[in-house]
Amino acid sequence: MKKFLLALTAVAAFSGSALAADLPARVYTKAPPPVVAPSWTGFYIFGGAGGGLWNADQHTQTTVGGIPFGIDQRNGGSGWFGTAGAGYDWQVSPSWVVGVFGDGQFGSLRGDIRDTNFGWTGFEKLQDTWAAGLRVGYLVAPNVLSYVNGGYSGSHWSGTEFVSSVSGVPVGAHTNSFNRNGWFIGGGVENNLNIFGITAPGWFMKTEYRSAFYNARNDSEFFDGTNLPTGHDIRFNAWTQTISTSLVYRFNWTGPVVAKY
Repeated sequence: MKKFLLALTAVAAFSGSALAADLPARVYTKAPPPVVAPSWTGFYIFGGAGGGLWNADQHTQTTVGGIPFGIDQRNGGSGWFGTAGAGYDWQVSPSWVVGVFGDGQFGSLRGDIRDTNFGWTGFEKLQDTWAAGLRVGYLVAPNVLSYVNGGYSGSHWSGTEFVSSVSGVPVGAHTNSFNRNGWFIGGGVENNLNIFGITAPGWFMKTEYRSAFYNARNDSEFFDGTNLPTGHDIRFNAWTQTISTSLVYRFNWTGPVVAKY
């Protein structure tokens, strides 16, 4: 009996060894690559272009006493501009980004103003604006940020030479250039250019809408050559709307945070 058991054990051992020899060699695989989580925290610069329009509620009044006369009206203009700026963002959670920024817009949004009592018309231009503010964004994807923004804004408006509203002949009167300050609100989307199949670390594109409201001004009219007041002011209260598209470069994007496991 003992001999029989020993024989069975030997056969089992031999069979196991033979089966193991027939099995294919174990395949060793590399660990999966680490998960890359790009960070939005960091400094960025941008530049681009856009278009916009402005409207202004206007009425004519006497220089002395501010007594209104003529009819109130809303005039405005439109045009194109370039923009440039810089900012800094903080990614405060996996989905939320907050930041500060400043920018300028340079161009010509041309419209008109009128003195309805004298029958004069002049061309008014919004020549440049600047803004400083905050933005809050939500990451709809790791490299796509949807945001709203708001803050303080300033604007510079050209002077104008008046012409007759009937004949177009200069009437020898003008207004001076002026600055107005106010506030703005807006929003947009910013995305990494890699989503278009382009390998562009650090490069982004953003498209933004902005609406700005500027304080009213009593714009005095003067006779040319003498700089004497005509006795009329035009009260000017402007609202602007712009849409722009810009290229953005983020200095930190080439050094993302690598998740450990």
